[in-house]
Amino acid sequence: MIEQHLAATTPRPERSFAERVRRFARPRRRWCWGTRLVVTAAVAWLLFVLCHLAASGRTHLWAPLELVPPLLFLLVPALLLIVAPLARPVRRRVVPLLVVTAVLGAGHSGINYATLWHTPPPAGPGAVTVAAWNTQFWDQDWVTAGGDRYSPGFYAYLHALDADVYLLTEYLYVDTRAGDPRSGRWTADLAMRIDKLAELRREFPGYDVAASGEQITLSRFPIIGHRGLDLRPWLPPDQREIPGALRDWPEGYTVETLRTDLDVNGTIVSFYAAQVSQPPLEWRLYDAGSRDAAAGATLRREASFRAIGADVAANPHPVVLAGDLNTSPAMGVRRLLPERLIDRTPALSSLYPATYLAGTAELWRIDWLYTSADVTVHSYELPGAEGLSDHRAQRMVVSVS
Repeated sequence: MIEQHLAATTPRPERSFAERVRRFARPRRRWCWGTRLVVTAAVAWLLFVLCHLAASGRTHLWAPLELVPPLLFLLVPALLLIVAPLARPVRRRVVPLLVVTAVLGAGHSGINYATLWHTPPPAGPGAVTVAAWNTQFWDQDWVTAGGDRYSPGFYAYLHALDADVYLLTEYLYVDTRAGDPRSGRWTADLAMRIDKLAELRREFPGYDVAASGEQITLSRFPIIGHRGLDLRPWLPPDQREIPGALRDWPEGYTVETLRTDLDVNGTIVSFYAAQVSQPPLEWRLYDAGSRDAAAGATLRREASFRAIGADVAANPHPVVLAGDLNTSPAMGVRRLLPERLIDRTPALSSLYPATYLAGTAELWRIDWLYTSADVTVHSYELPGAEGLSDHRAQRMVVSVS
């Protein structure tokens, strides 16, 4: 009896912090393979999303992972939530973790949530119709003929867009003898400068025309001035030299955005036609050459965004920026755009707007519309490309407040 009393009154030794953590984390019974799989997948995806939020648009080392389909940021946690009941011993912990993961990645999924409640205001009599489109090497037919013939319906498509202002990119041809751009490896010797100004003036009488590099603007309104935004101030010294194949056409290398100032019913409005270069496609970052290529492509993309940002910040006029930013909703590089610009995605009626086409598949969005706050967007749509390009056009009706 005395021994029992002593055992009951003797204090137990204090457990160390590590022992308490192990006791809390150790399951009371061995987890089945389904529980282990769900928990591993949930934790791994949470870590991926956190790393993506921290690294996307900030380092070229994350570039290969930025190419994931944006919709995965919602699909993966949604699918794991469906199977979460399999993890019965820990499901009350796994489900909240997956909900947090879905919330963290929701803004990178490409879902246009705002379309559920946003209603654009009706257009007044002074509204302007704008069309922006990556033509996929002008009227060269890469969809059905591999670039070996020209698309007879090209100008008919442009007329069908019925715009007051056209912001068009890839105003060039590809030298098919030098290679195929669909391989993903674009080099300067593939580019062929073209001059279609006479054709455009015949097709669009009464329109003013401005061009720089691969960008061209057609406008029913008078063009007050225009210039290409030079990337070189934001490029490292080793990338500033113009490639030999483009010495006779330096803007083909130095310009990715054309600014055109228009007199719109007595107000000067700046329209920016942009086509930012492709993101790095190299995934073999264990190789020094691949790392250098990814770093170079990332620096050029950042220079393009910085050139836009600097020009817009110094521009006192209302601004419309539209074009192919070659940037999916999952990519963080758009944070380099100035705060003055507003993403006009809510004006789209689509819950999942996709502009990048692969055959009949609509993959995700890489074409965007931004405006300054003094520009109102009354309607915004993404017409089909009619087999002429791997990009949908953007068509919008805007006015200046």
